[in-house]
Amino acid sequence: MLTFSEKISTVIRLLSLVSLFLGLGILSIEAAQANVSLGPDAQSDAQSVVYVLTFEGAVTPVLRQYVAQNIAEASAEDNIEAIILQLDTPGGSVDVTKSINQDILASPVPIVVYVAPVGAHAGSAGTFITLAGHVAAMAPGSSIGAASPVSAGGEDIGETMEAKVENILSADIENLASRRGEKATEWAIAAVRDAEAATAEKALELGVIDLIAADLTELLEQIDGFEAEVRGRPYVLETADAFVVTKDLSSIQQFLNTLANPSIASLLLSLGTLGLLLEIRTPGIGVPGIAGAICLLLALYALGQMEANFAGLALIFLAVILFAAEALTPTFGVLAAGGIAAFVFGAFLLFDSQGVAVPWPTVIILAVILGGFSFFAGAMGLAAQNRPALTGMESLVGQRAKVKAAFEAGQEGSVFVAGEWWNAQLESGMTEPGDRVEIVDRQGYTLVVKKSDNS
Repeated sequence: MLTFSEKISTVIRLLSLVSLFLGLGILSIEAAQANVSLGPDAQSDAQSVVYVLTFEGAVTPVLRQYVAQNIAEASAEDNIEAIILQLDTPGGSVDVTKSINQDILASPVPIVVYVAPVGAHAGSAGTFITLAGHVAAMAPGSSIGAASPVSAGGEDIGETMEAKVENILSADIENLASRRGEKATEWAIAAVRDAEAATAEKALELGVIDLIAADLTELLEQIDGFEAEVRGRPYVLETADAFVVTKDLSSIQQFLNTLANPSIASLLLSLGTLGLLLEIRTPGIGVPGIAGAICLLLALYALGQMEANFAGLALIFLAVILFAAEALTPTFGVLAAGGIAAFVFGAFLLFDSQGVAVPWPTVIILAVILGGFSFFAGAMGLAAQNRPALTGMESLVGQRAKVKAAFEAGQEGSVFVAGEWWNAQLESGMTEPGDRVEIVDRQGYTLVVKKSDNS
């Protein structure tokens, strides 16, 4: 029968294999995805080409690299009419957003930022990126706004720092929205100062965006003949007969963007913690510790991409310590409960400074799993400590042995037990050859025995 550690090791190996195959499957699918085209003949007949970029997730360096590399590629070609960035983001890093906006404003190729599909949101940093586009469009049912800054701890910034940050961001968004009119500028400033948000219809009414399009086809039709300002000069878009090329994220970019997801980052933190707890509880297995270390390193990458705040990190670290303590020194759930509370609060604070958050169900489930495992591991360890020894000299206590030759109390004799002859001392009385005695103690390599009732 498998021991507890062997059972856990088997489960971890199976989970590791499943994760490996899933990862390979995702990478294979991504690698197999080719740029959408209409064939060489169609492309040669087209008068112009439009790149279509699609991004969903937090604003991280992945998006900056994605946008920058396609702007550079489009700038090197003569027939690229425009780049459409279909965007759906809850927000993200301010510094990365500024870099993206600089790339867009400096692009010689018009950038159309399209908040889509239906239900998409250009929140926080996404508002700035949308306004930076040479053309701004939204799908029906989408929304934009709520660009108020928050601190690294996730709470509203206060006092002097609040004024400084809001003034800087207000000035930035005012510069981006000024070319769209007074109403658009007022709304943009309110999006920063008062967390204002708007539907696609309201944004169009205020002049925040240029048009509403239900899909990509309708968008291309509407922007055909649209006059945009590109690097200070008027530029008339001609997209009616444009050849559409979809520029997907590369496999590596898709993988890194998947990691830069609050739920995925929290899951990696949980799996990493679980692996390390198992390795601490049952050292020598190897697989849980290695898998846990890999998960934690990937989680650290995700935390860095989303600029996780220190308060959340500290609470997560405290949770790991409490879980480990519960597994090693069982307290019947006290430390595990504290770890669950610390993990829940830490997970919510972890990414809140970027306007993104881990869903409640995900946080609760992961916290309960980690707490439950640490409690279970501690309880199993405590039960193992209370079980009688199964190996070594201690395991002989309580067993019955056979007397080799007669001896009495105060004398040393020999007994046969567990296939070996041992020196023995009798507590009281006298034994005869072949008698059965019970081992009650040991003194060094000499067993202390007493006459068995069933001798």
